[in-house]
Amino acid sequence: MSIFVNKDSKVIVQGITGGEASKHTALMLAAGTNIVGGVNARKAGTTVTHGDVTLPVFGSVVEAIDTTGADVSIAFVPPAFAKDAAIEAIDAEIPLLVIITEGIPVGDSAEVWAYAQEKGNKTRIIGPNCPGIITPGEALVGITPASIAGTGPIGLVSKSGTLTYQMMYELREIGFSTAIGIGGDPIIGTTHIDALAAFEADPDTKAIVMIGEIGGDAEERAADYIKAHVTKPVVGYVAGFTAPEGKTMGHAGAIVSGSAGTAQAKKEALEAAGVKVGKTPSEAANLMREIVAGL
Repeated sequence: MSIFVNKDSKVIVQGITGGEASKHTALMLAAGTNIVGGVNARKAGTTVTHGDVTLPVFGSVVEAIDTTGADVSIAFVPPAFAKDAAIEAIDAEIPLLVIITEGIPVGDSAEVWAYAQEKGNKTRIIGPNCPGIITPGEALVGITPASIAGTGPIGLVSKSGTLTYQMMYELREIGFSTAIGIGGDPIIGTTHIDALAAFEADPDTKAIVMIGEIGGDAEERAADYIKAHVTKPVVGYVAGFTAPEGKTMGHAGAIVSGSAGTAQAKKEALEAAGVKVGKTPSEAANLMREIVAGL
């Protein structure tokens, strides 16, 4: 019951000895994640201990993969070093890279995305500036609180970390197959469409919640994809119905001009594709409850 990560995923942590990485490594382990080591070139050959788990620290992602068989990496590195960390993971051809870091320059993100393409897209990137991905009860690769919700039939894809948590909490009595926070930066790896395609193909995901934000056209493109390819019921929510026109909204990283990129325009595009759209997260959650009750 999952996309991209499960109980068998072998996870390494890039930047494992840092403060944030250390805190979240402990939380990911507590959530059941199979973390097999970390990477810090300056601390290679040492270990880190969390409770009764001792993890080796490797000098490179390649070394970590060769030694542990890791197939997922999560990067907790400062913005200035995030590009290098991502390129190292892509060069190592790790199948999945989750980049939590916020504040990465857009030019760096563009370089990373182009580099991954150049290398044949062998590494799926989630993020940056995102809460990562959780398959409840199996694996947490990110910073989502693992206790919010358990396993269930709903797949969730969201641009917003906070709204990921809220929607999981709102629908905690039903539960989730996987919840993925793709990040709200202008350039990201995995998109709404990528997640929708994976949820459509997952036999244990019965319905999908998609959370978007004002700015850009990602939600409109997702609406076109849903109309053409998604057979499962989808509920949507678009953050920013009260945003003023012409103002740059920090998290969405976009300027809303006229009707382009507004919450209303996105709502209309999604509804035209058969998606039920809530005006608030709670309204969207209620729409999903109605759908699940009828499955």
